[in-house]
Amino acid sequence: MRKAVTLFLLLISIAVLAACGGEATDAGGKLRVVSTTGQIHDAVLNIAGDRVTAMGLLGPGIDPHLYVATEGDVSTFAEADIIFYNGLFLEAQMERILEQLASSKTVVALGDAQPEAQLIAVGGGEHDPHIWNDPVLWSGVVELVRDTLMDEDPDNADFYETNAENYLAEIAATHEYVLEQVATIPEEKRVLITAHDAFGYYARAYGFEVAGLQGLSTESEASTDDVQHLAELIVSRGIPAIFVETSVPPRNIEAVQAAVSAQNFTVNIGGSLFSDALGERGHEAETYIGMLRYNTNTIVSALTGGE
Repeated sequence: MRKAVTLFLLLISIAVLAACGGEATDAGGKLRVVSTTGQIHDAVLNIAGDRVTAMGLLGPGIDPHLYVATEGDVSTFAEADIIFYNGLFLEAQMERILEQLASSKTVVALGDAQPEAQLIAVGGGEHDPHIWNDPVLWSGVVELVRDTLMDEDPDNADFYETNAENYLAEIAATHEYVLEQVATIPEEKRVLITAHDAFGYYARAYGFEVAGLQGLSTESEASTDDVQHLAELIVSRGIPAIFVETSVPPRNIEAVQAAVSAQNFTVNIGGSLFSDALGERGHEAETYIGMLRYNTNTIVSALTGGE
C-alpha cells in the first residue's frame, strides 16, 4: 500500500513539473541527458563526450529491478531533454513514471526498440532485459543512442557519428576478445551459475549453459528446493565454480555452496560478477567494455582453475 501511495505522489509530481515547463537545456546550452543504468550512461559518455550534460541515475551496486525513484529522481527526469532507459521491465519500479514522462519529452526505451527476433523470450510476451551482456546486440542500442542524439542535436551530429563509430569498433574488438578467452574453457565446463538469470545473452553469445537461482528479476525469491536442485546439478556435472553478483546479496549463492558441501563435493565461489551495474570509479569494470572483460577474465579463471 505504501509503495502504491508513493508512486501516486510521484506521478502527481511529474504532472506538476510538466505543467510548469521551463528550459531543460543547461546554462551552456547543452542537452541534458539522463540514463537509468551505468551501461547506458557509459554509451552516452563515449558518444557525446562533453557536448551534453550527462547523468547516470543508478550507480555501482544498485539493483535496477528493485530501485524505486525518489522525488529527487523525478525532478532530474523533469529537467532532462532526453531520458534513456533499458526497458523490457528492467526498471520495473520506474516503468510507469518513465512512460508518463514520454508524453512531454524524448524518452527512449532502448531494449524495447531492438528487433524481437534478437531478444530472449521468457514467456507471457516478456523478454530477458539483460541485453548488454551480448555485445553484438548492445551495439544496436549504441546505434539508437547515437541516432537519438543526432536527431535532437543536429549541430553536433558529425561529432556523435564519429565517436559512435569508434566506440562500436571497441565493442566489436571486445567481443572478439571474449570469444578467444572463452575458447580456452573446455566445453563441458561452460556452465555459468549465478544468483539470478542475468547472463542469458552472454551464454547465448559465447556457448554457455546458464542457471540462476532467482530467475530474471531479483524481485523473486529462491526456495530451498531451488537451492537443492542447483546443488545436485553442480555435483552431477562436477562444476568447479559458481559466482556471486555485485548488485545482489551473496547469501543465496553461499547457501548453494553449503548444500553442495553437504553432498561431499566442493564448489568454489569463483568471484563477483558485474551483472546489473558497473563497478566503482577506478575499478576495471567502471566502463561497459571493462565490465565485459573483467567478467570474462573472472569466469575463465574460475572455470579453468587458473590454468
